[in-house]
Amino acid sequence: MAHTETTPDHISSISVDPREMESFARMAADWWNPSGKFKPLHVMNAFRIGFIKAELCQQFHRDPDQDKPLKGLRILDIGCGGGLLCEPLTRLGASVTGVDALENNLKTAKTHAKQMGLEIDYRHGTIEQLVASGKEPFDAVLNMEVIEHVANPPDFIRDCGAMVREGGLMICSTINRTLKAFAFAIIGAEYVLRWLPRGTHQYEKLVRPKEIQLWLKQAGLEPEPSIGMTLNPLTENWSYSDDLSINYVTVARR
Repeated sequence: MAHTETTPDHISSISVDPREMESFARMAADWWNPSGKFKPLHVMNAFRIGFIKAELCQQFHRDPDQDKPLKGLRILDIGCGGGLLCEPLTRLGASVTGVDALENNLKTAKTHAKQMGLEIDYRHGTIEQLVASGKEPFDAVLNMEVIEHVANPPDFIRDCGAMVREGGLMICSTINRTLKAFAFAIIGAEYVLRWLPRGTHQYEKLVRPKEIQLWLKQAGLEPEPSIGMTLNPLTENWSYSDDLSINYVTVARR
């Protein structure tokens, strides 16, 4: 699919929220600064990669101890940003396609991948455009910290699901819509600790587990029970948890 230019008027009619676009455009150049505006994603990244690797190795019967356990697998990262997930997955052997609606993000991602000597298929556009292009479905679709920023979550999940092949899976991670999440993920992270720029998240756009479970089923996938993700703010380490009240991840299979 060719890299297509999208105007704000066009974007507003599809999954991307123009207000979210403006916010992330201002931050695009800072993606690979581990102490910058995307520090929370850098802190989360090792945990996310470990989870994704384990799920993919289990699904496709791979040995996780191999040098490139994901070799031959095709992975789609929706809302790939500056490529924080795409690069380590490529190093694990996967053939990775990263899609983002912000051209500035893609410029950052492409530049960094070239500097690292990595071949990654970065595409400027949206999930709707990828579906319309007739692109062959993928072994895995990653929908990580994205759904809380889109305009129409059910349609977004439906389109993401359309890109999962038979026998494949989708992994979604997001923030729950609870008072605890409002206190910690918005007030605490954005206003008190300033880990994220103010306005990064809007409470009304956060997603409850039962909602994402329903949307995944409507997309023809079989979701597993959601798993909590808990951050220790002192050690900056993430761990699995039964607590879904803030961050959580959901795996769905076709």
